Amino acid sequence: MAGSLFEAALSEHASDIEKALDRLLPRVEGPESRLAEAMRYAALGGGKRFRPFLVAQSARLFAVNSESALRAAAAAECVHIYSLVHDDMPCMDDDDLRHGKPAVHKAFDEATAMLAGDALLTLAFEIIADPATHERARVRIELVRRLAAAAGARGMVGGQMIDLKSEGAPLDIGGITRLQLLKTGALIAFSCEAGAVLGRASVEAEHALHAYAHDMGLAYQIADDLLDAEGDTDLMGKRAGKDAAAGKATFVSILGTDRARAQARMLAEQAVQHLDLFDERADLLRQAAHFVITRRN
Repeated sequence: MAGSLFEAALSEHASDIEKALDRLLPRVEGPESRLAEAMRYAALGGGKRFRPFLVAQSARLFAVNSESALRAAAAAECVHIYSLVHDDMPCMDDDDLRHGKPAVHKAFDEATAMLAGDALLTLAFEIIADPATHERARVRIELVRRLAAAAGARGMVGGQMIDLKSEGAPLDIGGITRLQLLKTGALIAFSCEAGAVLGRASVEAEHALHAYAHDMGLAYQIADDLLDAEGDTDLMGKRAGKDAAAGKATFVSILGTDRARAQARMLAEQAVQHLDLFDERADLLRQAAHFVITRRN
C-alpha cells in the first residue's frame, strides 16, 4: 500500500515538473529553433523526475513555498537531462535509446545534441538565479554555488571522467564508490539539500539530509548496476548489459549480484535512519529510499 501511495505521489510530481519545464523551456523562431526543439525533445515526455521529487520533498520539510521549490526542482532536472544527452553521445557511453525513444544525437545529430545539453545546463542556472526562485539573493547564490559544484569537475563531470578512464582499467570498490558519489550522488545530494537552502534550515537539518542523500545515492547506483546486469531493455527504455560489454567495473561486477543487492538494502535502511530528526513530513523521503532499490527502470 505504501509503495503504491509513493508511486502516485512521484507520478503527480512528475506531472507538475513536466508542466514547469514546458513553461521554462524556450520556444523560438529562426535558425536557432532546431536547438530549442532538441532541448524540448530531451526534456519532455519521459523520466521518473526523481531528482526534482527529492527537491520538492526536502523543501516540504521547511515549509518552502511551492513555486520556489518547483523552480529549484526544474533546475535540478535540467542538469540531469543535460548529463543524459551528453552521456548518450558516441564519444561518451554511446547509447541510441533514452526513455524508450531515440537519443537526442540520433533524433537530431551529434552537434545539435551537444548544444542542447549545453543549453539545458545553462538554463538551470538562469532558472535558479531568477528572483522568482527566492526573494533573497544570498539564497539564490548559495543554490547556484551548490549546483555548480554538483555539476562540475568535483561532481558529475569529474565522475564521468573517472568512468571513461575505467574502461580497460577496472576500479576497486573504493574507486567505483568515489566515481558514483561524483557522477550520480552529487546531483542527488544537491536535490536533497536544496529544500534546506531554500528554507534556511539549521546546520543539523542540512547534515541529516546530506547523510541521507549519500547513502540513498549509493543505493540508487547499486540498483542501477543490477538493472543493467539483469534488466530488460524494453522495460528500462535504454540498452541493458552495456557495462559488461564495455568491460566497466560496477558494484555488481565487484560484489556479485547477491552481495550488491544486500548492500543496496543496507544503504537504503541506513539512509532512512538519517531522517529521524524529522517528523511524518519526511515519510515520502523514507519511502524514496526503498523505492530506489525496488524500481524496475
